[in-house]
Amino acid sequence: MTRPPITGDQTYVKSINRNVLLRLLLDVPGLSRATLAERSGLTKSTVSLLARELLDEGWLAEDDVAVTGSLGRRPTPLRVAGRGLALIGAELGTDSIRVVATSLHGEVLRSRAVPLHDRAPDVACHQLAELVTAESARVTRTGARLLGIGVGLPGAVDTAHGVIQFAPNLGWHDVEVGHRLARELVAGGLAQVPVYCHNEADLAAIGETAFGSRPIDDPLVYVSCAVGVGAGIVLNGELFTGATGAAGEIGHTILHVDGLPCTCGRRGCVEAYVGLKAVAHAAGRLERGEVDRAGLAADLANPRASRARKAFAAAGDALGVLLQNAWTTFNPRAIVLGGEALTLGGPHFLDAAVDRLARFGRDAGVAPPAVRVAKYGDLAVAVGGAAFALNALLRPVGHDRGALRVNPD
Repeated sequence: MTRPPITGDQTYVKSINRNVLLRLLLDVPGLSRATLAERSGLTKSTVSLLARELLDEGWLAEDDVAVTGSLGRRPTPLRVAGRGLALIGAELGTDSIRVVATSLHGEVLRSRAVPLHDRAPDVACHQLAELVTAESARVTRTGARLLGIGVGLPGAVDTAHGVIQFAPNLGWHDVEVGHRLARELVAGGLAQVPVYCHNEADLAAIGETAFGSRPIDDPLVYVSCAVGVGAGIVLNGELFTGATGAAGEIGHTILHVDGLPCTCGRRGCVEAYVGLKAVAHAAGRLERGEVDRAGLAADLANPRASRARKAFAAAGDALGVLLQNAWTTFNPRAIVLGGEALTLGGPHFLDAAVDRLARFGRDAGVAPPAVRVAKYGDLAVAVGGAAFALNALLRPVGHDRGALRVNPD
């Protein structure tokens, strides 16, 4: 059966074909034009024309000609260069805001972290918008083209509208973030830059797969351990977000029936045992509901002060139980850990979690998945926002999986 001719907007078709080539080269750098034609299904002439266009625009670069030992013209490897192109990622945390500018390969060009001035939605959203707008302006002043912005938010997110549906550690319900940010970008002369909002752990998971080594670990579960505890799940190359976008809220799965109270209103949640506030409370470093991070760090460095070490070890042991449940639920190739509880607690926290997981594996006679620390450390969510923006831009329309552009009204 012959294939029906493609009709419609040729600019749209061309954009799809360009994105196909870019995604192939992001996954496997060094492919030749002939190999790209074979893997994409496009004709060699179409690939050559598109490759020349992408080279001229700075998206691609040619490497040295490969030596094959065969006669005839040798293939020229292509790779994504991203010359003059940049991305921005941001994280709105419960106590701080982080913003990064990255290359198309995940190289961090600039980063900035500041305390959150106020958790009131209007104040916090304005501070986030100011920081992102300022960083966007810096990128464009260098002559670079800003492709997109991805913002990580702490809680369940309506990605179609950039709304935090529920963020218990901020006390927010149905707070619009995306449109506020987009309006301030318009005021800053950046109306054409798309903005994407998503759950913070989801973004960190995307950063691990998009900017990590190849082949990627899939399925992959990213577990964020901070004041809140959440997960991002990559399954078959896609984020698993659930029916309403709230998948991965594992901090509010129940660890102990009728256990300690949680900020979400339930009792016995993982967050009440693993979250940073729970650790600080157990260590005697929770002051008026706020984590004394400097005090925790000082206690961990003091060989005579064992309370903080014991608190992190107990939280890590509870985290190991959570990892066991994630392992048996998703059967991932790898579990990636990140967040400031990990940064602060270090081996006291991490080793206890890994040991508990290994113990479950020995009991069952099955090797657990690999556990590793996030590649970008405390910048994992912000860098993941940049990766998410890139992935969304390179997907055909209709396959965004929630990566919808947030436009100003």
